[in-house]
Amino acid sequence: MRSIWKGSISFGLVSIPVKVFGATENHSVSFRQVHAADGGRIRYRKVCELDEEEVPTEEITKAFEAADGTTVPLSDEDLSALPLPTARTIEILAFVPADTVDPLQLDRSYYLGADGGGAAKPYVLLREALNRSEKVAIAKLALRGRETLAMLRVVDDALALHTMLWPDEIRPATGVAPDTEVGIRDAELDLADTLMETLGDLDPGELHDEYREAVEALVAAKLEGVEPEEARERVEAGGKVIDLMAALENSVRAAREGRGEEAGAAGGEGAAGAEGEEAEGDVRELRSGKGAGKGAGKTAAGKTAARKSTAKRGEAEEEGAGKAGKKTGGSRKSTAAKKSGSAAKDSRGRRSTSGAAKKTASAKKRDRATG
Repeated sequence: MRSIWKGSISFGLVSIPVKVFGATENHSVSFRQVHAADGGRIRYRKVCELDEEEVPTEEITKAFEAADGTTVPLSDEDLSALPLPTARTIEILAFVPADTVDPLQLDRSYYLGADGGGAAKPYVLLREALNRSEKVAIAKLALRGRETLAMLRVVDDALALHTMLWPDEIRPATGVAPDTEVGIRDAELDLADTLMETLGDLDPGELHDEYREAVEALVAAKLEGVEPEEARERVEAGGKVIDLMAALENSVRAAREGRGEEAGAAGGEGAAGAEGEEAEGDVRELRSGKGAGKGAGKTAAGKTAARKSTAKRGEAEEEGAGKAGKKTGGSRKSTAAKKSGSAAKDSRGRRSTSGAAKKTASAKKRDRATG
């Protein structure tokens, strides 16, 4: 890589000679402007307004326009002679936790390489100090014609520098957020959490510029004289969300299908599955508008109480059925006893009748014998 800046890091009284290298490169698609009628290239020429002649690059210099419109020419020598301590120095101001730096301030990224053999030891010293402290360094430097803030941190085994915007260059977020009061239900947050967990981790190596690939494929097809592939169905963006709960449910389902999971998986079997069914019931209730107001959406505690109440009613019904069974059994025993008693009486009656008949027959025999 070719260095774009040379200077040194000022770390207290320690000076570390470094070279600055670009850490990023732009792979975005670039287009040329052409004349639609004949395909001729459209070019922009730098023309002097006074003599209306084209001016070559080596004759162009910088100038500062004053408030009254007067331009003051400034050469590179003028700018390099400015009495700035950061003209060729990355001056470290402080060491702070990385999470205290607002990402909005980060601008461009560079690598810092040690410039010369004598810079290796102080370079490694600063790197290891940053690693052990788990902090980043905030510095100032003059780069590309302006003084800027910068953040130094460790990337792999190298020092990286991120230029930063000044605090007054960050616009406030006033008027950006919705100005109306919006209520979010717990069930909606639960579904949002589920969607976040389902999407899972991100592998940066799998990311790619689909737009650039599509443009390159289109250009290749036109060069070969073939028809380009038909565009895939676009997902309409920016529309009004009619049903937030349904959108969240569909998003979770699509994310699970994309990860090769079952669309209906509720995060486990058994008890977990039951909880998933209850959650879906809550979602259906919220979508249908039932229970709006103080009864909107049964909580888990309410469902538990309802289940306990149902269980108690079941126990009471079982207890009542048991008592009824005992009464029925008692009445059956009483009826059987009565029947048995009646049968015994009938038997005794039959026995007594039989005895009387025997006595009458004996008396008749005695009467015949006497006569």
